[in-house]
Amino acid sequence: MVLPPSISTPRLLRLFKLIFYPLDSLENYYERYGDIFIVGQSETPFVYISNPQGIQEILTKDKTHFRTGGGSGFLTTFLGNNSLLSLKGEKHQRERKLLTPAFHGERLQSYATLIYSISDEVSEKLEINQSFNVREIMQEITLQVILKAVFGIAEGKRYQKLKNLLTSWLSFFDSPINATIIFFPFLQKDWGNWTTWGRFLRIKAQIDDLIYTEINERRQQKNYQGKDILTLLILARDEDGNPMSDQELHDELITLLIAGHETTASSLTWALYWIHYCPEVEEKLRSHFSILDKNIDLLNIIKLPYLDAVCSETLRIYPVVVNAFIRVLETPLELMGYQFKPGTVFAPAIYLVHHREDIYPNSKQFRPERFLERQFSPYEYLPFGGGSRRCIGMELAKMEMKIVLFTLLSKYKFKLSSSHPLKPVRRGLTIAPPNSFKMIITQKLAYT
Repeated sequence: MVLPPSISTPRLLRLFKLIFYPLDSLENYYERYGDIFIVGQSETPFVYISNPQGIQEILTKDKTHFRTGGGSGFLTTFLGNNSLLSLKGEKHQRERKLLTPAFHGERLQSYATLIYSISDEVSEKLEINQSFNVREIMQEITLQVILKAVFGIAEGKRYQKLKNLLTSWLSFFDSPINATIIFFPFLQKDWGNWTTWGRFLRIKAQIDDLIYTEINERRQQKNYQGKDILTLLILARDEDGNPMSDQELHDELITLLIAGHETTASSLTWALYWIHYCPEVEEKLRSHFSILDKNIDLLNIIKLPYLDAVCSETLRIYPVVVNAFIRVLETPLELMGYQFKPGTVFAPAIYLVHHREDIYPNSKQFRPERFLERQFSPYEYLPFGGGSRRCIGMELAKMEMKIVLFTLLSKYKFKLSSSHPLKPVRRGLTIAPPNSFKMIITQKLAYT
């Protein structure tokens, strides 16, 4: 059986590089082994692939040759057994159908005003000539958006408690060192509140209680007038007329809270950095904003081609996740001249695809014009994954990025607090800007 080149680096060294130097290690592998290679020496080959044609073949055979989902270990503990990210087969299809209406059409557009008002309110606390932590502001915005869009709950004790708990919970993975707990299961032991894992589980239990309380109260009150996602999911029925159980609701809500908050905050932080690291991008973006009608029309803002290109380039250069959802082969497959047996694991390497010089010349340069000059296939550009596992909240995330950036840039002029290039770091399972990144407001603008 002909297989791709294999990387024989000892497992602990590979894990160290994966945790502390995830992008460097991937690039080094690519330079040495090309666009398809095997990591490790186990009986189950783990294959990284960054060839668009190969990825296309994998994603188009998603349902016939591969299985996905069935998460275990950390992911299941984090999100639950019924999370869309953990489910597979028919259960995954059922859940995805139930969730999809909340993220499309008029329902999606109804979140635009909410995003704008939260961005406006949160950014009011920023002061002229004072530096501020960019990620903290972006997290505050995205957490409020996702809490209010998902739960539809107003400011109050439960809202504030849930907000504080989620912030504390996610801080467990805010650095590469803290993220090691994800990759070493022996660290995931509950030895009491004095251990990291023990504190993690206790905060999770408090979050679970709040979510189940909200679900139960909503069911009892039959308060189904809201446009929030929880209301939609309580009312949703599958093809057999069955509703979602409390546990299914809980697991999907926690997934949306985490995935829809953390990832978008990282992308927005990168976007604000790149816009000001490349002055010509800021100038061009502001010129596009200046031609808009003074009466703010959020739907027109969302449609601005250059703003869309800026967001697309942000998601290209440093995608939040470096690989798409893994696929496990179920039948023998020939791919790119190699033969693979059932059980082989494939990881479409998003970051490597996004930095192929044959697709994106000078790939390390931030150049939004790429997305105005040509259209990329879903196998050349896949920041939200692809196939049956493409992120269900993709359109909401893109819309949120555009509205938040417009709001901030319309209110203020910013500058970087340092001219040094910003380098990505690991944040849990994702890649993000460093927590220390700060900017300074130099001027408040009149906008209305």
